Amino acid sequence: MKRILLAGATGYLGKYILNELQKRNVGVRAIVRNPTKLKNINLDIVDVFEAEITQAHTLENCCDNIETVISTVGITRQKDGLTYMDVDYQANMNLLREAQKRGVRKFVYVSVLNGGELKNLKICEAKERFVEELKTSGLDYCIIRPNGFFSDMTDFYKMAKKGSVYLFGTGNLKMNPIHGEDLAKVCTDAIGSVESEINIGGPELLSHNKIASIAFSALNKKEKISHFPDWTRKFTIWFMRVFTSPKTYGPIEFFLSVMGTDMIAPKYGSKSLSNYFQNINKQM
Repeated sequence: MKRILLAGATGYLGKYILNELQKRNVGVRAIVRNPTKLKNINLDIVDVFEAEITQAHTLENCCDNIETVISTVGITRQKDGLTYMDVDYQANMNLLREAQKRGVRKFVYVSVLNGGELKNLKICEAKERFVEELKTSGLDYCIIRPNGFFSDMTDFYKMAKKGSVYLFGTGNLKMNPIHGEDLAKVCTDAIGSVESEINIGGPELLSHNKIASIAFSALNKKEKISHFPDWTRKFTIWFMRVFTSPKTYGPIEFFLSVMGTDMIAPKYGSKSLSNYFQNINKQM
């Protein structure tokens, strides 16, 4: 019986996808660097394949008897001396080449909403370079494009906890971020989908002001939202690009860039940001 290969199984989204596949009783081979990070897995369903995806030779035979590959591999904080090109591009290329050699039917890859328009950003440059390779690989493919995870919204929560949330411009730009559990269902459904690209977001369309308000409410704190002129956001991006290394400015560049535009995608799911923030509050 052919299995699904999941790369990035110990990451934020990967954990939810692994859980969703197990719920559906789908056989999974999970590529992990550190198997001890895998928790609550059914070993009758999950086959653990230990490898370092940035090192192509460690992936040999990982795609044997695999029908579909799902990759959430990417970095939001650069570490171990690795760059976005090392991970978001090259590591996924290593996996794609192995999939091609072993006759894999389909490759599902998680990128980012509007990635093609954001290729001037280091993280999107690497992701979209891989997307271009995937499209010409000869494999059936599906590119999932979420507009932001609930986990990304934790920055609002952290600011609110400190007493004040700082926003750029009027704070009226909107987005509908999605919970990892909801997004995992989309990624799993993509195995049998005929769509080649899926833009996806959560069920609630929220302004930055509203996200800040939800964070304060979860903390039972009085709202204090400060607005900076948008030129300060642009200046910060320029300053970071000129005076710091890509390793330093990459995550900041991406965050500040998406904070300067609407990030609206088709609505999906049932998880609310309010409940997400409240759960964080309970855990702390």
